[in-house]
Amino acid sequence: MSRTRFDGLPPGKVASHLGVMLLVAVVLGVVVSGLAIPFAGVLGFSARNVSESVDDLPQELETEQLPQRTEVQDAEGKTIATLYDQNRVNVPLRQISRTMVEAIVAIEDFRFYQHGALDLKGTLRALLTNQAAGGVAQGGSSITQQLVKLTLITQAEGDKEAIRAAKEDSYGRKLRELRYAIALEKRHSKDWILERYLNTAYFGDGAYGIQAAAQHFFGVNAKDLKLRQAALLAGLVQSPEAYNPTRNAAQAKVRRDVVLERMAQLSVISQADADKAKDRKLGLHVQEQPNGCVNSEAQFFCDYVVRWLMADPALGATEQERKRLIFNGGLTIKTTVDLRYQKAANAAVAAHVYKDDQAIGGLALIEPGTGNVKGLAQSRPMGKKKGETFLNYTVPTRYGDAAGFQPGSTFKAFVLASAINQDIPLTQRFPAPQTLTVNLRDFTTCDGPYQSSETWSPKNSTSASAAPNLYEGTQKSVNTFFVNLEKATGICEPWKLAREMGITELTKAAQVPSFTLGIADVSPLEMAEAYATFAAQGLHCDARPVTEIADAQGNVLKKYEKQCTQVLASPVANAVNDVLRGVVSSGGFAAAQYPGQPAAGKTGTTSDNKAVWFVGYTPNLAGAAMVAGVNPQGHPESLDGKAVGGRTLYSSSGSTTAGPIWGDAFKAVAPLLDDVDFTRPSSSDVRGLLITVPAVSGKSYDDAKATLEGLGFTVVNGGTVDSAVGQGLVAYSAPGTGARLASGDTVTLYVSDGTPKVKKGKGKKNKGHGNGRG
Repeated sequence: MSRTRFDGLPPGKVASHLGVMLLVAVVLGVVVSGLAIPFAGVLGFSARNVSESVDDLPQELETEQLPQRTEVQDAEGKTIATLYDQNRVNVPLRQISRTMVEAIVAIEDFRFYQHGALDLKGTLRALLTNQAAGGVAQGGSSITQQLVKLTLITQAEGDKEAIRAAKEDSYGRKLRELRYAIALEKRHSKDWILERYLNTAYFGDGAYGIQAAAQHFFGVNAKDLKLRQAALLAGLVQSPEAYNPTRNAAQAKVRRDVVLERMAQLSVISQADADKAKDRKLGLHVQEQPNGCVNSEAQFFCDYVVRWLMADPALGATEQERKRLIFNGGLTIKTTVDLRYQKAANAAVAAHVYKDDQAIGGLALIEPGTGNVKGLAQSRPMGKKKGETFLNYTVPTRYGDAAGFQPGSTFKAFVLASAINQDIPLTQRFPAPQTLTVNLRDFTTCDGPYQSSETWSPKNSTSASAAPNLYEGTQKSVNTFFVNLEKATGICEPWKLAREMGITELTKAAQVPSFTLGIADVSPLEMAEAYATFAAQGLHCDARPVTEIADAQGNVLKKYEKQCTQVLASPVANAVNDVLRGVVSSGGFAAAQYPGQPAAGKTGTTSDNKAVWFVGYTPNLAGAAMVAGVNPQGHPESLDGKAVGGRTLYSSSGSTTAGPIWGDAFKAVAPLLDDVDFTRPSSSDVRGLLITVPAVSGKSYDDAKATLEGLGFTVVNGGTVDSAVGQGLVAYSAPGTGARLASGDTVTLYVSDGTPKVKKGKGKKNKGHGNGRG
């Protein structure tokens, strides 16, 4: 029978060995009884470890859900980004190759299925070896004990003190682990513990858990791991960084071969198989798992998704809880982005504004009728290097931190829609002098007349007739025309309408006479969302980047249904579309950008050229393109004289500077869009478009025609009729005086032959065909 010898040892060493033997006795007692007994009196222990008894420790370890990486998917289910604090994907034991299970058990705890929470032989061996070495030189922990340690570290969530306690090289820590390990073995099966261990363990190089490790080092799933692959991964858990095969290939191979040899010793594999595997290279096929939005081809859309979800209280009571769920919950986030649209947007922006330019280019695409955000692109990519930024200029401030830019004349569309809604005919004319001086108190806000005794003198940057109607005034973007139109509509309704259509961050401070000229800072996404309302015939849908989120098991946690409200009568929206399509049709400001689909839009340019815009749409896609000048500090400044997209801008405008971004993107995606057209304004259901036919009897044909065409009617000569009206003058119209028609409807004029109509049988027959009266 063997004996432990103390001959020649110093008294301190003898006492230490005695302490170890007593400690082993304590451990044996714990294991046998399943109860904790006081250890404060064990020789040499209390000075280095906690002073409380094991009885004071919790009897069960809370095994919370392991952090897992979240996948962000496009509309078709393709992963566009992964988000994680720990790169991990949990898999059940049945989806881990049997060879991998055998390798990890062989090298870490080959009696795992035979012993309880503690491997007594291994623990005793480690205790004696460590005492002889004067420290912790050998581990004796079972897989269950290792799982306890890994769990405590994982659940510390960065708490340095908790992590230190979980890693402490002391017998006190071993006893704490043991207490928890006993509880785990009582509550769970061996297979559950092994599965949890393989999913918790860190394998190095940023890979947590066996599935992430298999994918990272070999590009395969855990269920497909072969012998040499499994042996390498099994060897990594002892010291993931020391044996990291991407940095220390030689040491990794040595460790792998140790695992193979151990498997052969235990007859898990044959010696021949072990030797054959040892002769082979590591066989790495490293696959990086990018973390975060910076690696996505839809960087700023991804960023918007995260920020949008972070604002959802349904995902957690606090921002910290929501962030933990998003980055550690193993979620599948299904989004609305279409990578075909996103690529078109990326290419269009990059072609016209370079990342190092002292300007920002941006484009937002949104689907009318759903609010689905189809793509977001900006000229400066995400990052910290020169020409990069983490500010998302394409979305509202609350989701991207950027303050936005003035939208210029794109805000005129809200005044136009309000005018139509207030029964102002599209053919009504308003004075449009080159310079207009108005009293500010003549404008009304939601609180009554604008409180100012000052005057304002806006100027035109474009030319038009002296008194254009709503078609011409809008299509030529005449400033003084819209100032007069806004006087007629008031500021309140356009301001409310803009908010209802998606410019939700507009404050009451924006209710100023210059509202129609676009003085409030906005983002491309807001403008695209607003104009999508016109395309959807007055149905406003909140911008929606996410359709649903599911947990790691595939259970849907929340669906995000579209949120839509009718904010404009469809005939009013149809009328706006009819006006704005002239901007993109032949001869309009943006005619060069016609995408091959029916399209409408509006240009926008600020007075000092700090920002230029084009917001355009087809019946099934809306987009807002923007180019804004910024100085090196990121503050807005004029685009004039700046090199943008490889050319110096001596002048800039919405049609020539921002328009081409919109045009390039829409021309690229046009083949993907359904072939539909806008609904033309109806002459029967739009009050504001119904125009009273004036009395024209007695006027010359030319004068009558000019009057009617000035109101937007189409005039046709109906020929000569008997009438008492002077010969050659208009006898009457059809429809007649007082009739209500829509712009574009036809009015027929009948000319008098100077002979009064006589009763039937007593003279000439009436040659006219009209039913109106002069």
